[in-house]
Amino acid sequence: MLVQECYECHSAKAKKIGGKLPLDTTTGLKKGGESGSPIVPGKPEESLIIHALKWQGDLEMPPEDPLSEAVIADFVRWIEMGAPAPLDAQPEPQASSETPPARIYKSSDLWSFQPIQNHTPPKVESDTWSRTPIDSFAFAKMLEHDLQPAADASSRVLVRRLFIDLIGLPPSFEETAAFEAAFESDAPRAIQQLVDKLLASPHFGERWGRHWLDVARYAESNGNDGLSRNASFPNAWRYRDYVIDAFNRDTPYDQFLSEQIAGDLLEANSDAERDRNLVATGFLALGAKPATAMNTNFAMDVVADQIDVIGSGILGLSVACARCHDHKFDPIPTRDYYAMAGLFTSSETLWGIAANEKLTAPPTPLHVLKTPAKVPAPPEALKLMAETEALEMRNYARPKEEFTYAPGTPVAMGVRDRKAPANCKINLKGDAKKLGDAVPRGFLTAYESKALREIVIPPKQSGRRELAAWLVHPHHPQTARVMVNRIWAHLFGKGLVGTPDDFGVYGEKPTHPELLDSLATRFITEHHWSVKAMIRAIVLSRTYQLDSRAAAGPMQSDPDNLWLARHLRRRMDAETLRDSILKTSGNLNPEPAEGSPIRHLELLVNRAPDLHQPSTHRSVYLCMLRNSPPKELAAFDLPDSLKVTGKRDQTMLPTQSLFLLNSPFVTAQAEVFAKSLNPQSAIEARIQSVWKRTLKRAPTPVELSDARILVDTMQPRPQAWPALCQALLATNEFRYVD
Repeated sequence: MLVQECYECHSAKAKKIGGKLPLDTTTGLKKGGESGSPIVPGKPEESLIIHALKWQGDLEMPPEDPLSEAVIADFVRWIEMGAPAPLDAQPEPQASSETPPARIYKSSDLWSFQPIQNHTPPKVESDTWSRTPIDSFAFAKMLEHDLQPAADASSRVLVRRLFIDLIGLPPSFEETAAFEAAFESDAPRAIQQLVDKLLASPHFGERWGRHWLDVARYAESNGNDGLSRNASFPNAWRYRDYVIDAFNRDTPYDQFLSEQIAGDLLEANSDAERDRNLVATGFLALGAKPATAMNTNFAMDVVADQIDVIGSGILGLSVACARCHDHKFDPIPTRDYYAMAGLFTSSETLWGIAANEKLTAPPTPLHVLKTPAKVPAPPEALKLMAETEALEMRNYARPKEEFTYAPGTPVAMGVRDRKAPANCKINLKGDAKKLGDAVPRGFLTAYESKALREIVIPPKQSGRRELAAWLVHPHHPQTARVMVNRIWAHLFGKGLVGTPDDFGVYGEKPTHPELLDSLATRFITEHHWSVKAMIRAIVLSRTYQLDSRAAAGPMQSDPDNLWLARHLRRRMDAETLRDSILKTSGNLNPEPAEGSPIRHLELLVNRAPDLHQPSTHRSVYLCMLRNSPPKELAAFDLPDSLKVTGKRDQTMLPTQSLFLLNSPFVTAQAEVFAKSLNPQSAIEARIQSVWKRTLKRAPTPVELSDARILVDTMQPRPQAWPALCQALLATNEFRYVD
């Protein structure tokens, strides 16, 4: 992007260097120009280049048109990484039929390329604390760092933790009381029975499917592409439902990945299975598309997104960094990037007609499904489409006939092989107009495993099926490690590798490498890639069941809880908070929502009225539009869906408190909550009910007294009960999980 958009005015070739700021050398990037250094490594919010790219204040770069949100997000991520840069640039190579040979990379260059080792749990003398192999690994590290484990969590804390972690909903007061009674009688059995019950719940897929949707950068619109055209993806919801169903089915992770990468190439035993596999390939089609107008790199930008979701999402590697040059840190040469790119240039990506907006992305066909019922567009959808078209005051670019399907035809985003697969040529410096050698289709080469090197791509196929086989091969060192680390992170609040999307040189090294490898080995061999079995093994460990409170000493010596001597107290994520409020008010509809509010709407989201419809279904079913998220979720660090997000941000902003105090959603649910209280009951009995439903306990004497004063003195008096309900929904005790 610097070469393409900035060098005309900010390089040695410019007639006059704008602002005396050269951007074509490392020295120039660091030293800066008239306005100082454009980059503060690690701090994008303080970096002038980000302000300029976002057109904030007097800085507007590039001056003609702003860059897309996705590209700006890449700049932000680069600066967060510390703005690593190569040595001062050499003269730009000319396009030719020959490309300089890449340096030879070895797997020994990086820990995550090493084969997975099945380590024996360490034996600590007089270890009476550990109950599982996980505990033995964790306990040994605690002792190594002069730490003792915290006490076991109480039954009331543990039941809430398990409910939130496994299904994303809090237990009722009655469920809490029942578990406490069973725990008192036989704690291990009570825990196992509860865990099995939660894993079997249909809500499990809604909770853990949402985690994967973050990785898959799921959204139902394209997002602004720099031209302010946010095209809808009215069929993306089918992929969402596929993911939820796959987690509920406990589809083995190796099969789950194979379906998403090559579902169109897999054999199917029925039309339903065939449809499911086609929908699964939406994984490769969901990414935000750049503007196609005046963009000769559009096709390769789509490929770059697909390589990134494979790299960061599955391998934990920033493969996309090798698009323009050999990766400066990780063992990924440019030739490997274009070997993988050939898999996707040999595939056709199907995203639909992109709201008939030719400047956003050219229209494509979609997968036509056989088993779902045909659902014609309702009159209100047709009316909205007509109104939006009239509002645009222009003629839509009508799609080709092979794309406008019979009304109600069930279709899905995805990929399919092209008729004539071909190898991809290296794009010199990432420019599709400057081509070097063609690279045989293949995978990353810096692995010593003979089994991985022996996977061969048939000449008449794209190679996606072989890519899936390569990724899920038992000898692959990263796929299982990355996934078990994601599972661990969702259960503990922090992964054994603290950068779940980056197992490269600039990512964090594992705090417990032997434990990570032990889990990865069990995931493949003992659990046969079962996510549910892996979760069960982790939550039944004593390490998971520790209290979040600890003595002052351990809290000070290990504030980030790297050595697992306690559990981390965590704030509910956006979806869990909304769902918990709905369940507590009694207003949650626990049934899956059907389709999406935009399932029939091919339009530009930013030119249409508010498309978010009121809903009491779980948050995973809300309409997830890029650049226009649901208002009930936006304040609490919802990912932007522009890139793989294995670890959400954790901000603490005034807007979050204001949301809990003033948002129509929270106030409406507080009123529903208040109306559900029995008006015939005594005031103290109703106060008790509010505490039991929100905090799963009785109020203390002081709390009871304060609540009674509020109810007795607040005017107008009917507003006292909603105010009391809302106050408890806003408490830390309700919003945090110990």
